Amino acid sequence: MSHTHVPEQPLGRLSASWRHCVGTGRLNLALRADHRESLALVRREIGFRYVRGHGLLSDDMGVHRVSGGRVRYSWTYLDQVFDHFLELGVKPFVELGFMPTALASGEETVFWWKGNITPPRSHDEWAALVRALLAHLVDRYGVDEVRTWPIEVWNEPNLVNFWKDADQEAYFRLYETTARVVKDVDADLQVGGPAISPGSDGWWEPFAEFVARRDVPVDFVSRHAYTSGPAQHVPFGTYQTLTAPGALLDQFDAPRKHLAGTALAGLPVHITEFNTSYRPDNPIHDTAYNAAYLAPVLAGGGDLVDSFSYWTFCDVFEEENVPTSLFHGGFGLLAHRQVRKPTYHLYAFMARMGPHVLARGEDHLVCRDDDGRVTVLAWQPVGGTGGPDAPERHDVRLSVPVPGSRAFVRRERVNEHDGNAFAAWRELGRPRSPSARQLDVLRDCSRPAVEHSARAVVDGRVTLDLALSRHEVTFAEVLPVRPEEHEGLDDRRLLGVSDDRLVAAHER
Repeated sequence: MSHTHVPEQPLGRLSASWRHCVGTGRLNLALRADHRESLALVRREIGFRYVRGHGLLSDDMGVHRVSGGRVRYSWTYLDQVFDHFLELGVKPFVELGFMPTALASGEETVFWWKGNITPPRSHDEWAALVRALLAHLVDRYGVDEVRTWPIEVWNEPNLVNFWKDADQEAYFRLYETTARVVKDVDADLQVGGPAISPGSDGWWEPFAEFVARRDVPVDFVSRHAYTSGPAQHVPFGTYQTLTAPGALLDQFDAPRKHLAGTALAGLPVHITEFNTSYRPDNPIHDTAYNAAYLAPVLAGGGDLVDSFSYWTFCDVFEEENVPTSLFHGGFGLLAHRQVRKPTYHLYAFMARMGPHVLARGEDHLVCRDDDGRVTVLAWQPVGGTGGPDAPERHDVRLSVPVPGSRAFVRRERVNEHDGNAFAAWRELGRPRSPSARQLDVLRDCSRPAVEHSARAVVDGRVTLDLALSRHEVTFAEVLPVRPEEHEGLDDRRLLGVSDDRLVAAHER
């Protein structure tokens, strides 16, 4: 059991970097109703500020069109997507890619939807496309707005899957061409990269040396973070080993360490993708274990980077073809049809934490509001594949400061049973395409379990004994109570109330 005496004085403010951005699939999916309804939900309940997705320039967005030897830029779909984002209060984190077929130098593609991964056949034509895109965005949304949108050049060019031959020199040329066009459109637009995947830290020094030597603009740096091992494929799914959660935080910290002493030292660092597994068909994403695993990452990641973007907010996602089942190991915080997964609740709990950090430990985060409300996020620590099996119970005891003489304690639980639609889906027989009734059942079962009680404040404190079940993430809030008198009311006279518990609660 951990036992923490929480101090009254804050350690600082809770960083908002955990919800600065969230990922999605290719941007064409944002034209679909399920995607739009899911984005509206996560915006309302979690408050993500930016959304990043692939395929802005891919053929299914129709941006780069050629007919009769003439080039025309079409913004029809792009405007619908970005208009919707902004209507919801979410800004685009712009990823420039993949290559339009008519502008591509080769035929190599990635994903079921065939995003072209080759360099442009003409850098002048690429520059013209980027210039036209940014000029349109500035004209439609205003330069002050677009200046707040980070512009990231490509996605994981260090992998042959995403950039032909993982050609570093070719990527640097693309980055330079793009960055110079961005700044030519407006010097205050933000541009950055190299958006590399885990395991390629050898890119940092060459990238820093290249942009410094050629005086290429860089406003931020970006990379991705995952902790899963090689894919072990089964029909319509994948299993992988996981390293410990601390490995994600080590990956977050890597850019600053590698860039120390270079011309890029001190730049903002954005983790533009992170999760446990990098596969969109790994069932780990649907589990309570995933939420417990990521809890310390959300609690501590803000100390290391300016943002870290969960990949992704919903399962409207088709990299490995169209999913064949409601639960299929998708990246999303939400399954299709807005069914909340356990990791969704982790994010929703974080969104309700107070702004002032009072304490942080290996299994808890404690914050406070200005009005005295204390909020607690607690979780059972897990250690990845190599760690010990999580026990059936984990105890957290916290003594928290509360003003006044009485308090109201409310707690929500998500674990292997409570708040776990994936568990309910398995109990329902794993229906691939649930009926309307089954969807209602799954949504009901996805709600966290709730309990509440009245507490006496003793010496300015309330003690919370939180018994967490296996793989649990729990949220508790302690609200100061200011009793109001209601003359003539006596709960002891209520029919069915005969024990001393209500009297005790009334007197506490």
